[in-house]
Amino acid sequence: MPLARSLSMTSLNGLPQWEDEDLPVEDLLLFEIAWEVTNKVGGIYTVIQTKAKTTADEWGENYFLIGPYFEQNVKTQVEFCEPPNPAIKKAMDTMKDQGCQVFFGRWLIEGSPYVLLLDIGSAAWNLDKWKGEFWDASNIGIPFHDREANDAVLFGSITAWFLKELSCQFNDKPNIIAHFHEWQAGVGLILSRSQKLPVATIFTTHATLLGRYLCAASIDFYNNLDQFDIDKEAGERQIYHRYCMERASVHCAHVFTTVSQITATESEHMLKRTPDVVTPNGLNIKKFSAMHEFQNLHSMYKSRIQEFIRGHFYGHLDFNLDKTLFFFIAGRYEFSNKGADMFLEALSRLNFLLRVHKTDVTVVVFFIMPAKTNNFNVESLKGQAVRKQLWDTAQSVKEKFGKKLYNALLKGEIPDLNKILDRDDITIMKRAIFSTQRHCLPPVTTHNMIDDSNDPILNTIRRIGLFNNRTDRVKVILHPEFLSSTSPLLPLDYEEFVRGCHLGVFPSYYEPWGYTPAECTVMGIPSVTTNLSGFGCFMQEHVADPAAYGIYIVDRRFRSPDESCNQLTQFLYGFCQQSRRQRIIQRNRTERLSDMLDWKYLGRYYMHARHLALSRTFPDKFEMEPNAPPKTEGFRYPRPSSVPPSPSVSQHSSPHHSEDEDEEERYDEDEEAERDRQNIKSPFSFGALPQDKNKQHGEYRN
Repeated sequence: MPLARSLSMTSLNGLPQWEDEDLPVEDLLLFEIAWEVTNKVGGIYTVIQTKAKTTADEWGENYFLIGPYFEQNVKTQVEFCEPPNPAIKKAMDTMKDQGCQVFFGRWLIEGSPYVLLLDIGSAAWNLDKWKGEFWDASNIGIPFHDREANDAVLFGSITAWFLKELSCQFNDKPNIIAHFHEWQAGVGLILSRSQKLPVATIFTTHATLLGRYLCAASIDFYNNLDQFDIDKEAGERQIYHRYCMERASVHCAHVFTTVSQITATESEHMLKRTPDVVTPNGLNIKKFSAMHEFQNLHSMYKSRIQEFIRGHFYGHLDFNLDKTLFFFIAGRYEFSNKGADMFLEALSRLNFLLRVHKTDVTVVVFFIMPAKTNNFNVESLKGQAVRKQLWDTAQSVKEKFGKKLYNALLKGEIPDLNKILDRDDITIMKRAIFSTQRHCLPPVTTHNMIDDSNDPILNTIRRIGLFNNRTDRVKVILHPEFLSSTSPLLPLDYEEFVRGCHLGVFPSYYEPWGYTPAECTVMGIPSVTTNLSGFGCFMQEHVADPAAYGIYIVDRRFRSPDESCNQLTQFLYGFCQQSRRQRIIQRNRTERLSDMLDWKYLGRYYMHARHLALSRTFPDKFEMEPNAPPKTEGFRYPRPSSVPPSPSVSQHSSPHHSEDEDEEERYDEDEEAERDRQNIKSPFSFGALPQDKNKQHGEYRN
């Protein structure tokens, strides 16, 4: 038997290095397979798209993505080219000769990775045969009426076919690693293992199928994880075959990973296997050359949102926009899973607190959650038209006023301000004022909802009575459509809108990771998350005092719903009590956390999973040094020693709004930033694994 190569987690210029230099990186090929490669459906697209640059830098020409071919996506995202690897070209030609269309090119995203796109339509005539082969391999039957599952069988069968054609050309090297994402790609993994292909396999679940269904049904999921009859629950929801596909993929993989610790616990009970590695999701972080450019962007886009507010609340604009805070929630319209139910209840309580304490702060809350609509409602469009008309009137009067003032000053006279405006100007201004009169309340939704009587957000608004009355200190706007810079109402892209807001609120009940609060963090915007989201758990682990850095974590796991709602209300109320200076300090701290979410740092977990898969698949060639998944010693932000980030997060005996000169002097941003930079750059280390190799998952003994 040849001497095994010892794998270590050292790296040079981003490339994995083996301790035995006789095995160069060129002797490995990495394939990443997912239904969302070039095909945006949900969050997995974001994971793969943002991670591509880091992985491409690491693997160079030996990194390939495999996804489905859809012409409408390919036209705008893919540049076709010839495969650089002759073995891949030969495998593609063999498949094309047998009637299966396969396309190769570069995905036009950051990193420009190679993509292999499989046209499942061209091979659909094989469906019944492949479903039979899948039954023989796994005893899982796929009903004819489930289009998504049938597509998964086609996609997986073609993937396994390609890997077979490719691997049979290699004798000893290169070795192949195939990383499959989610159950839609899992069929390829199951077939690869059943055919005993010499491929190291990794399977990542980004959320369990059954977990999402159970949470949507308002079941106390996390406190009953060990009580569910899994087969019965899947059968009642008519997803038993999908569940079996997911579970078989998990147990067939050499290495099983998931995106967060909370989903790892869920997988242990739902899928009956503990993940080998937790691989947190990251983002591509782009730093501005100017230190506080993100603060300038916040100010610029906030003024754009204020313009929308002036139009939406015309006739009722009796609150000070300089003392108005913008909160928002965004994502798929999953009323309970995304925490919109708890958020609305907390807003009702916040409104009560702000009114009782007679505060001059107003909160405008946006719900950016797509739903079925007819179009913009007339009242919303009219509001923006009235605002524009008032602006034009003001500009016209200002121009006439300016000319008269200019001429008077040229003559050396101080003009009589009572005469500088004539009767026509007064009349125009009076007409403009009359046009702002309104006999109805500002609308709570910007669009005409198709089924508004059964809409859960609107029904909750009706129940709690947040109708944008003059006396309400919390105003609500439901925008049931994704944001676009071409919108006649709110002409901002999502990123621009987020930068203009003060706080993102995501009190999710089911959120395996949570890209929305992560995106807020990267843009320097504080956010609310929960300890049931992967992002919230990650921040709890790596930041000593998350609230000081603008990450408010609601406890939805160990508290009752009412207690969690009270905690969320206190977070929101405390944020409203902050001074402008405290909010600026907090945004600076929040933005500094972005380094922690960079794929440059989080990619280490994927690297570890690949090394583990190689050592388990080819033990005679690769030997993993006995170590645990990467730890993050020093990868932790301490609590800042300066100004309290929020007056009400902790109980003080002194007034909450106190801003003593001592506190002013205590904040040294450069010192804080340098300390945080040292924390994020601290090297990670490994802890030792138990040496008992017999404790590996039973699948590895096959």
